[in-house]
Amino acid sequence: MKNSENTLSSFHFVGVGGIGMSALAAGAAACGYRVSGSDRGAEKVENAPLINALKASGVTVTAQDGSRFAAGYDLPDALVYSTAIEEDNPDFLASGDIPRLHRSEFLRLLLDKFDRTSIAVTGSCGKSSVTAYITETLERLGGDPVMISGALSKRYRSAENAGNFRAGKGDYLVFEADESDKSLLAYGADYAVILNLGTDHYDKEELTRVFAGFLRNIRKGAVISRQVAEALQYDFPGTLDVRIFDDAPGQGEKRYTLAEYRPGSVPQACFADGALLALPASGRHVALNALAIRALAEMLGFEDAGVLAALSEFDGVWRRNDYAGKTPAGAKVYDDYAHNPEKIISCLSGMRESVPGRVFAVFQPHGYKPFGFMADELFEQLEKFLRHEDRFILLEPFYAGGSSSFSPHADEVAAKWRSLSADPGRFLVMPDRETLKTSLLADAGNGDVIVIMGARDNSLSLFAAALAL
Repeated sequence: MKNSENTLSSFHFVGVGGIGMSALAAGAAACGYRVSGSDRGAEKVENAPLINALKASGVTVTAQDGSRFAAGYDLPDALVYSTAIEEDNPDFLASGDIPRLHRSEFLRLLLDKFDRTSIAVTGSCGKSSVTAYITETLERLGGDPVMISGALSKRYRSAENAGNFRAGKGDYLVFEADESDKSLLAYGADYAVILNLGTDHYDKEELTRVFAGFLRNIRKGAVISRQVAEALQYDFPGTLDVRIFDDAPGQGEKRYTLAEYRPGSVPQACFADGALLALPASGRHVALNALAIRALAEMLGFEDAGVLAALSEFDGVWRRNDYAGKTPAGAKVYDDYAHNPEKIISCLSGMRESVPGRVFAVFQPHGYKPFGFMADELFEQLEKFLRHEDRFILLEPFYAGGSSSFSPHADEVAAKWRSLSADPGRFLVMPDRETLKTSLLADAGNGDVIVIMGARDNSLSLFAAALAL
């Protein structure tokens, strides 16, 4: 199959509404391929902006019932699929012997097709935001990059563009490298940014091995957090230009060290070499992301003064600390994609900087298996973070299809957490959203904040907005 990829001219994406698959489909359409796709959630109102943007870009969207392969249709040369697609999917069953390409194989094909200086962004947390942040920074520096991302950039969203793909004409292509199924090992890049090691899909030892293999496919340079560098025992390919960034003054090169994060109405990052940056958003993680991009931009040859000016502006990505409004009682409501322990704590820490009252954190896990994998570490993090007056509220995990043990359930995890907690009243579980809405509107008041968190389910944004009506 790999030897004949350059002869393919049409593709069908199974699960085209996925945040990563839709970016690839939009990229394929921009390259002139004939593109179709199916998705079981294509008719849901919460997915309409993304599906409509795909259609506007030239992608034909069909029902995921195998009908794309009925008589009378021009059949695609290949199917593109992700690890989440099960073998009994109707499109798989109806497509016969049409070749299949995993999304990582198609990404490699797309990288070759665009033929730009490629920059891969990975890590357990923040890679979608940093992919967009790098793209915006390069654009403001005159780079006009291509972007393939796993989140919807607010700057690039329009009726014709969902925001996770950008068809730039410059020398760079910035893309998100997904570690969740180890598919980032299927391709290489000129440069890489590795942000962190966290707990989501694998333990840190396994993820370290994945990142070590990924680095062997990087051709020119890499920007790596000290946490990742230490996990890798500083064992980098000898020909690779490596810059290590951190927030531990005195341990590394000053230029790549965050000396101080200063919260406020305009938060600031003070770097150890004396540079001061007015940040575009709150959170220590934003300062570290900016530091990593500063190191990358220097590696690419951009002047530091221009880089710092560009880094002070970032429009952000959808469902990252998105303000939805206030409840009738005056509680602020935010919508966020946070879905693993590190992201959840970073999100809630940012909330505390600007909101004086209680935190009502609602979390819908993005599947049963990931929830079971992270549950113990999430509890340990929350036990240290939550105050007596705060509330952490679980919803049942989101089920998007495919195989699942349907375990653990939210009430099982909440019961375990309460049995272990020194302050069990902070952990709640709600059976459904209507009950949750009634509870939140009754309990949260002026000065409090409600944060709706979870991945893969776009209807969470509609729920957050409904609280603020």
